[in-house]
Formats: sequence, C-alpha cells, structure tokens
Amino acid sequence: MGKAKNIGLIGLGMVAGVAASFQFSAHAQKETGAPLPLEELRQLADVYGLIKTDYVEPVSDKKLLSEAISGMVASLDPHSSYLDQKAYKEMKEAVQGKFVGVGIEVASEDGYVKIVAPIEDTPAHKAGIKSGDLITRIDNVPVRNMSLDEAIKRMRGKAGSKVTLTIARRGEDRPWVLPIQRQEIVVASVKARMIEPGYAWLRVSQFQENTVEELAKKAKALYAENPDIKGLVLDLRNDPGGLLPGAIGVSAAFLPQQEQLIVSTKGQLPDSNHQFYGRREFYAQRGTDPLAGLPAGLKTVPMVVLVNGGSASASEIVAGALQDTKRAIIMGSQTFGKGSVQTLRQLSADTAVKLTTARYYTPKGRPIQATGIVPDLRVDETAEGDALAVLRVREADLQRHLAGEGEAGKDKAPAAKAQKDVLEAQQRAIAQLKDRKPLDYGSKDDFQLAQAINHFKGQPVQLAKSEPEAAKPAAPKALPGAEQKPAELKAPAKK
Repeated sequence: MGKAKNIGLIGLGMVAGVAASFQFSAHAQKETGAPLPLEELRQLADVYGLIKTDYVEPVSDKKLLSEAISGMVASLDPHSSYLDQKAYKEMKEAVQGKFVGVGIEVASEDGYVKIVAPIEDTPAHKAGIKSGDLITRIDNVPVRNMSLDEAIKRMRGKAGSKVTLTIARRGEDRPWVLPIQRQEIVVASVKARMIEPGYAWLRVSQFQENTVEELAKKAKALYAENPDIKGLVLDLRNDPGGLLPGAIGVSAAFLPQQEQLIVSTKGQLPDSNHQFYGRREFYAQRGTDPLAGLPAGLKTVPMVVLVNGGSASASEIVAGALQDTKRAIIMGSQTFGKGSVQTLRQLSADTAVKLTTARYYTPKGRPIQATGIVPDLRVDETAEGDALAVLRVREADLQRHLAGEGEAGKDKAPAAKAQKDVLEAQQRAIAQLKDRKPLDYGSKDDFQLAQAINHFKGQPVQLAKSEPEAAKPAAPKALPGAEQKPAELKAPAKK
C-alpha cells in the first residue's frame, strides 16, 4: 500500500461525545515481507461470493468490504477500529473539544456497550448515567454484538435531537429507558481556583488542543492573585486522556528541567520507538511557547496529583512523569491502565484505520498498559471507603485488551470464593448507588481533595481502608510537611 499519513492517538478509545486525540506525523508504512496467506484469502473470496449470490437480499460491495475491514480491525483490541467517512470526520472534529453527543466514554464489554464514565456537565452526567452501566438498546435497537463504532454512530446526531438509551445496572431488577437530548458539548479542559488561602486546585478534565495554553493562563492568574501558594493539587480524576502534546506540556509546566524525559514509546515499527522530553518542540510546534513566562513557583511548589480508575492515557502519562521524577505525590486509586498508542492510517481522503502500534512507558521505563499508575498514597473516594471501586472498569477488564508486560499467561478465571466475594461487594456498592449524588470535584464535599490539603499541612491523611486486588504497594511511613518539597518516595511496586 504505498505511503500513508498517520495520526498518533492516545485517547481512551472510541468515545460517544468526547474527543479522541491526535498527534500528527507521517512515515512510510512497513512492508511485511511475508507471503500472502492465499488459502485464507480464497476462503474470504468464497464467502464474499456466496453472500453476493445466495443471501436473501442484495448486499452492496461497499457494505460488505467496509464491514469486513471493520470486523478484522476490531478483533485486535478495544482501541483499534475502522473509521468510515462519518466516524473519521467526527474524530477530527473531536480533538477541538467541541462536538455533538450525549457525553459518555464507552468501551465494548461482553457484546454490550459499557459506560467507562460520563463526562462532567453533559446530558449523560445530568441524567444519572454512571460508570459500569451497560447500554443494551439504542432507540430500541439491541446493541448485543453490535460493533462499538456502530453503537457510537447511533448515539451521535444533530444537536437538539433525542436518543433513547436502555440502561442495565448491576443489581437492578429491570433495565430503565432514558431519553437523552443530544447537544453540542464543549468540555472545559482546565479549571482552577484557590481551595483556601495558600492552596490551589488545577483540574484537567481532558487533554485538548488548547490545554497547555489554558493551564498556563490559569496558573499565571492564580499566582498573580496569590503569590505565596504553599501547595498545588493537580486533579486528573476521570480524565480519559487526549493529545500527547498536551500531556507533555502539562508535565513540563511543573518540571524544573526542559531536558527531562516525559514518556517513551516502544512498538514493532522503528518509528514507533520514541522518547518525548519537556522541550517546546514536543508540546508546541507552532506559534509562541505557551509555557513561557510561567511563575517560578510553579516549578517548586509542593504538589499532589489526584487520580482514580477513570484517569487514563494522557493523564496517566502526566501522573507517571511527575511520580518518576519525584516532583509530586500521587494520591487516590490505581489508574485505568490505557498505555497503548493508536495511529491513524488514512485509507482514503475520508476513511482511516485506527491501529494500536506501540506501548507507553514512564521515564523510569515502567509500562502503563493494563497496569496503570499506582498511587503513592491510596485514598478512598469518601471517608466511608470506596465500595464503588468493584463496579469500575479498567483496561485489564476489557475483552481483547493488549496485555501488559508480565500479564501474558495469567489465569484470569477467579475462584468460586473470589467470585462470590466480588458479587457480594457489588451488591453492597449498588445499594449505595441509589442515593448517591455525582461527586462535584473541587467542592467542599470532595474528600480526596481534603486529604490532599491535609497532606500539605502535615496533618493526618485518611488512607484507603482496604488493599486493591491489583498492585499493593506499601504506603510511605512519613508524609512531607506543608513547607517542604515532595518527599523522596520509592517507586511504587509494579503489578
């Protein structure tokens, strides 16, 4: 197939109403050098011919070939997919952070569409959709074994139009039908404010084209009004990812050295093996440097980075970089584990294949894929614990996920007792869901944020009540005080 323009992607995956991410590059497609499997290709041609001659009604060549490509690519992993004209157009538009949809991040699970997380301040979030919910029907059409791309197409539409989702929730006797009005969704990439005198909060909800510029602008404004900031919280909870340059730029904003390695990639192609540093060329190739003139205090202020199971991809790159360089304390729960690189190969002017081509690694060479970032301080979502964790979906839970290092050959079938324990925990979590309001990040009721402020002040931090099923790193014995830089913590244990 000749040369093709490609676009590197680091978004959480196909998303209904949230941006996937683009990093533009171009290189020659690798020649396989292997002979074509003629016998299998003959079978494909035979099946194609049978459908054309024997199927109950005529099927167009375009439909057959498009579906064949789609099925072949989708069988690889949850993040590889074929993009037809409409999907390709939507993906290019999504990187701008403005799109029409309902506002949910989704993944394929057991033939259904599973909600990874609702996006803040969107119709889905306001309607009460929660992480772990299953979409069983879209406009009364069953989604069982429907491709993820097809499900997303059905949920997209014109602003103001309605789509009806049938939602199944663990523990509920019957599914519930939820009409949702589509709207143009503009996701505010960065929010910032002072939590209390001396302590600032910066939230990145997803990494868009203008995230680095927004973060720099908000940081300058914070320091202009509060020059003596004693602690800064970078909030990446439920951040599904986005642009790689955004992740590099956000990391570089807090790191003293421009030559610091932020992230590296490794893959089969030579051009998939890269190292990305905190230099301007890696986060802003055109125009002025958005990080020029940052307050000097931003490079040394004590930091806590808040993460959870919804923190994925670009947000995991930032957390891993700040953790490995000991620039910040990572607090919360283990992240999603989406550490794979997707490259967009154009097939024509308006169609493409999104293909997984590499894995991401932190500056110390730790793999992110299927493991994620393990916090230095594990803190539950509420003071009562984090019972809802058993309902959350992570990369390692997705069917056909790309295995992380050391994961191959692992027996994933839980013992009967373990299954029973999980089911009981899920039932308890479901009971809490009924009266639970969505958490307002940055509010006075934000328990994890309150623990971050306690950390800065040298006050006791309420750590998680139980160890996670995955990695179980030892918590540090001493906490750095309010006026100190982050403590020199050992790297967390790998999964």
